[in-house]
Amino acid sequence: MQLVIPKDYDPVLDVRQTQEAIKYIRDTFQKEFGREMHLSRISAPLFVPKSTGLNDNLNGIERPVSFDIAEMPNETIEVVQSLAKWKRFALKKYNFAVHDGLYTNMNAIRRDEELDNLHSVYVDQWDWEKVITKEERTEAMLEETVRTIFKVIKHMEHEIWYKYPHAVCHLANDVFFIDSQELEDMYPDLSPKEREDAITKEKKCVFIKRIGHALKRSGKPHDGRAPDYDDWNLNGDLFFWLPSLERALEISSMGIRVDENSIVEQCRIRNAEERLHYPYHQMIQKCELPYTIGGGIGQSRLCMLLLNKAHVGEVQASIWPQDMVDECEAHQIHLL
Repeated sequence: MQLVIPKDYDPVLDVRQTQEAIKYIRDTFQKEFGREMHLSRISAPLFVPKSTGLNDNLNGIERPVSFDIAEMPNETIEVVQSLAKWKRFALKKYNFAVHDGLYTNMNAIRRDEELDNLHSVYVDQWDWEKVITKEERTEAMLEETVRTIFKVIKHMEHEIWYKYPHAVCHLANDVFFIDSQELEDMYPDLSPKEREDAITKEKKCVFIKRIGHALKRSGKPHDGRAPDYDDWNLNGDLFFWLPSLERALEISSMGIRVDENSIVEQCRIRNAEERLHYPYHQMIQKCELPYTIGGGIGQSRLCMLLLNKAHVGEVQASIWPQDMVDECEAHQIHLL
């Protein structure tokens, strides 16, 4: 647990005002986001059967919360860690057309998360997925989509400024794109997180591309990525500079999804070829699922960014160690 306490922190809004602002941001953003991206809101599961292979394995070491149910005694049920795979399956099931897509409220439990200012065991995000053609599986399509998401977030800054002018966080006017290998070459002696902070401090909003493959100098990926949903050559993370903590804040992870070739290649690289036998993975290899682009946008993190909060617990009701709660309260960081 590494808690950061900003010097002379002022939350600006009290708890009741913060709650009102949270509702306004969530209600407004999802409507504008859905409209700009041509996405329909649908309902999503809180848990899935383990045998389907639909749960997100994240880095492969996180333990999903699991349980059994009386009517399915031979099946293990897992609380989702994200909906990265389920969304693509849903696009086929609900017959979405090319260039249409879905978004949903995703709520997850990540029991092994290290708790700090930005991380919670409770994850809430807008998960989204959109059908594209095979020919559109390009870097240009990825960057165009990132710019659309940035535009919606930037517009939310103006919306918050009208309602809460003293609390709003002023954002960059554009998004800067950089490859994870270029970033390592630029800052060879820094850790991946330090590189994120350095480039985002300079540019204020950055999209780091191609996350998953090993980098040349370190021999490790910039950050962990499961091998069976993002295409590591066509993905990335979106960061904004958060003044309250003076560090980069990841708002979204997204990418063009694996096709019938990249899923096999990436599973082999990660020694995860056993996954290729799951029903979901078989459907991709047999080209039975649509080609898609998708990702997640952190709901609490977006609120945290727009209101320049110092702890995710200020905009999210979760569970925290008591010593963290006490220290935060002593420094005007009021956890919900």
